[in-house]
Amino acid sequence: MSEWKEYKLGDLYDVHNGLSKGRKFFGSGYPFLSFKTVFNNYFLPPKLSELVQANEKEQKGYNIKRGDVFVTRTSETPEELGMSSVALKDYPFATYNGFTKRLRPKDMSLVCPEFIGYYLRSPKFRALFYGLASSMSTRASLVNGDLLGMSVFLPSFETQERIASLLSSLDDKISVNKKICENLEAQAQALFKHWFIDFAPFKNGKFVESELGMIPEGLIYQRIKDMPHTLETGKRPAGGVKGIDSGVPSIGAENIKGLGCYDYSKTKYVTEEFAASIKKGIIKGYELLIYKDGGKPGYFIPSFAIFGEGYPFEKMCLNEHVFKLDFGNRGYSLFAYFLFKSKRILSYLNAQGAKAAIPGINSKDVEAIIMPSLYNKSVQDYCKKVEDIIIQILVLSKESSRLSTLRDTLLPRLMSGQIKL
Repeated sequence: MSEWKEYKLGDLYDVHNGLSKGRKFFGSGYPFLSFKTVFNNYFLPPKLSELVQANEKEQKGYNIKRGDVFVTRTSETPEELGMSSVALKDYPFATYNGFTKRLRPKDMSLVCPEFIGYYLRSPKFRALFYGLASSMSTRASLVNGDLLGMSVFLPSFETQERIASLLSSLDDKISVNKKICENLEAQAQALFKHWFIDFAPFKNGKFVESELGMIPEGLIYQRIKDMPHTLETGKRPAGGVKGIDSGVPSIGAENIKGLGCYDYSKTKYVTEEFAASIKKGIIKGYELLIYKDGGKPGYFIPSFAIFGEGYPFEKMCLNEHVFKLDFGNRGYSLFAYFLFKSKRILSYLNAQGAKAAIPGINSKDVEAIIMPSLYNKSVQDYCKKVEDIIIQILVLSKESSRLSTLRDTLLPRLMSGQIKL
């Protein structure tokens, strides 16, 4: 690490606080960089989605250029303070949130933006903010002196570029995989809508009245309760899972976020012994997982997931806040995933879930759902088509998980000079 030099952030950057605007100013105007975006991204996304009303002077004073670093200046928890995101391009007319601070480079020849984006997220540097936040007795708030006095260790600009290139190649592949998965799921969803919402293959046939409205004659529908199926939840040990840092992942409602979506930072575990003792809630793959309960009173948003192909884990189980719906036919479980995402089912579950004092749905709500039966040839044909698509999504998601782990393993070693490039 002999080529690495120590700097204070104040040697490298000038600091500027963000633009404070109340919620009444949101919804139109200039692109606006939010606390949430900074917190969730190493690098700013290509497009800022939130908008804020600002005058020309404010926009010019709070602009965003390549190399700018944004850090969260306040937090509810130590983990939130000083999270950073770096701009890799200029953002014409954009502004940034008052809950963030902007660090603008004094000399762009000293710091590679891609490198600093990874460096500031490395465990060693993040520990500085964690220690600072933990020492505060009230809500953590970052002052300029503390921020600019923090030490960073940088190699030559050329070495910074090589390190950033390696890490970026992993992130680029993860990003490509994500886009492929999103496209594949959109294809499967569009095909489902074409066949079973718009009924395009049946348009030249006879339609009949039903409790669902007009449906193709001969297309058989059944309630889930009248089909062979398993509907169950899991459980966690008495006393909860606090302090259990390894074992079998226990999937909760917070991780039912769709296909190929899993936040590993929210994983909780049960012991191997407990997992071996339970009879229900074991995830084998290709079951429909349903967000069961939780949230604000009067407010319930259904969500669903399908796991499999070793993603997100080879072995896992459920807690009591998630339903597992299994028809014994993985293609039909995939069919159910896209059916449950349809407007009819989402509206029904939303209404049922919002009724309860603690928002949520029960087994009767799920089993009352009417859906096209697996006896229909059109359903069987769809299941065959969609199965290959979902396998691709899950395989790519597993690869992205492996690449993410590799990046996170390399990151601290590269940033400390343990690995030389």
